[in-house]
Amino acid sequence: MSQLTTNIPSAQTGRSTHPAIPRSLTYLILGICFLSILADGYDLGIYGAVIPSLLNYQPWGLSAAQAGAIGSYALFGMLIGAVAIGSVTDMIGRKWTLIMCISLFSLTMALCAMATSPEMFGLFRFIGGIGLGGVIPTASALTIEYSPSNRRSLNYNIMFAGYSSGIVLGAILSIFLLQAFGWRLMFWIGALPLLLVPLLIKYLPESVSFLLSRNRLREAEEICRKYNMGLSYFEEQRAASEEGVGQQSKSIKGLFTKQYLGATLLIWMTYIMGFYLVYGLITWLPKIMNTLGYSLNSSLSFLLVMNLTAGIGALLAGSLADRWGSKRVISVSYFLAALSAFLLTLGEPPLGITYLLVGAAGFGAVGSTQLLNAFVTKYYPPRSRATGLGWGLGAGRIGAISGPLLIGFLLNMNIELIWSFYTFVIAGILAMTGMLLIPSKKDEVL
Repeated sequence: MSQLTTNIPSAQTGRSTHPAIPRSLTYLILGICFLSILADGYDLGIYGAVIPSLLNYQPWGLSAAQAGAIGSYALFGMLIGAVAIGSVTDMIGRKWTLIMCISLFSLTMALCAMATSPEMFGLFRFIGGIGLGGVIPTASALTIEYSPSNRRSLNYNIMFAGYSSGIVLGAILSIFLLQAFGWRLMFWIGALPLLLVPLLIKYLPESVSFLLSRNRLREAEEICRKYNMGLSYFEEQRAASEEGVGQQSKSIKGLFTKQYLGATLLIWMTYIMGFYLVYGLITWLPKIMNTLGYSLNSSLSFLLVMNLTAGIGALLAGSLADRWGSKRVISVSYFLAALSAFLLTLGEPPLGITYLLVGAAGFGAVGSTQLLNAFVTKYYPPRSRATGLGWGLGAGRIGAISGPLLIGFLLNMNIELIWSFYTFVIAGILAMTGMLLIPSKKDEVL
């Protein structure tokens, strides 16, 4: 990064001609957003870790179908949160939207810890999901806005690594604490981000782009002056954003032109099946492995291994995609997930082999999601990229909500566990098929 210049802000406008964003500010925003995404991942992933304990909690007498439905409530809430986040941000800004979302899901985690009935618990999970759904888009926007243009992709990937880190943290804490202290403690831990809210109020700056869009020029200038930044940098970002909004209707139509209609439907199918794999495994893997005879701690360790390999897999898959193309790597990843799920149905392999297969499933299912996002943004023309990604992720929520529900239904019907794994096999094969059938673009390696 180039050294900071010492231009003096104009006395009339308060605008600095300095174009750079200070590293200290970038690191502050990145750290805050990473922790926010980590809390998001913990709160969503912890439910799968505690399902075996919830099903054994005698006062409630939960069935597997009820547990699966509760698991889908948070995901349905996330869908609502993701849809509503734009309107909320327009009213209160990105800073206060992030604070509101963190406060909401943290408070509902405390309420889940105190819930006296499964109905109350499910309601709090749904409300918390609304907050969870708003964190990722808000944290992503702040991270990108306050990152230098040459580090936006890297900083976004670092920030998003917090999601898997949160699920891993939940699995580790559950291994050490769940049996000794019970499931309620795990939700009390999920309420700890409330302690960060006063720090966010004090140190997190508002989005300058948001302030400019609301004609709050003086506040925008004060932030730029405080951090020695040039207002013109954010004005250019805003202009580019408004141009993108102006092209939105055209960008939506672009997804359904003769050239892209087939690809759009196949991309949606891939997202739906891929998210079915991800959220079905995150929610039910510990319970399935526990039912197969593994101890609770061993079952939780499978969740840990799956998400660790998913994080490592995302990095490895990204490197391979640069060499072989994202389409091939994603297709192979989903096939690997399907193959691993199928091999887990064949008898009872040694423990080491079981860990290897679960890790491969995590690599293939969870680790390929971020690569799929990158593929979609490259596949569509520039004016349709953001819309194509948003609609693909929206379609994927169908699979995310269906995974916990369907597996819970199968378990509740006392259908052999092998069929739960077969649904993962089918989802992996369909996701792979969807990727393979997406038409290649001439003279482009995707």
